[in-house]
Amino acid sequence: MKNYALPVAVGLVLGGLVHLTTTLAMPRLALADAFTRLERLGPANTVVLVPNPTPFAATLPRMDPAFATAVCRYDLSNGAVRVRVPITPDYTSVSFYARHGLAYYAINDRAAGRRAIDLQLMTPSQRAALPEDEEITAADRLIVESPSMEGIVFIRAFVRERGVMDTVRARLAESICSPVS
Repeated sequence: MKNYALPVAVGLVLGGLVHLTTTLAMPRLALADAFTRLERLGPANTVVLVPNPTPFAATLPRMDPAFATAVCRYDLSNGAVRVRVPITPDYTSVSFYARHGLAYYAINDRAAGRRAIDLQLMTPSQRAALPEDEEITAADRLIVESPSMEGIVFIRAFVRERGVMDTVRARLAESICSPVS
C-alpha cells in the first residue's frame, strides 16, 4: 500500500495543477471569444445593435430574448470615449468589460437617475491628465476608469412585450460611444 501512496499523491497534485492552469489560460487562448465575435459586427467606438437570438443562432452564448442588446467595442488608445445611453421605459443597464472578459463596472437606469446614462470612459493615466476644474464636480461628470485599452460596453434593455422590441431597439440605436473631442 505504501508503494502506491506517493505516485497517487503526485498524480493528484499534477492533475490539479494542469486543470488550474488550463482553466486560467483558456480565456486568453480562445479563438472565438466575445471580443472577436463582436469585432465582426462593426468598427470600434461605435454602438452596434446585436441581432436578436433565435433558437438556432445567437451572436453570443446565453443571450436572453427578453432583452434588446447593443454593444460598443472601445479602443482608448486615441483618448477617452464618451458613452451616452438613453433610458428605455422598463429597464436599461450598461456593463463594462475588459478585453478578456473582466467585468469592472456596471450602472443601470435606476442608479443614473436621469433621462440618459452619460459617462466618460478612460484609462487611469488619461484621468490623471485631466485638468482640475473646480466648477465641475463628480456629480456633473461620471468617469469610469478602464483597466485595459480595449474592451466592450454592453447595453441591455428589458423588453416587456414582444411588440415593442423594435421601439426599444430604435431607442438603443440612439446610443453614443465615440471619442471625446
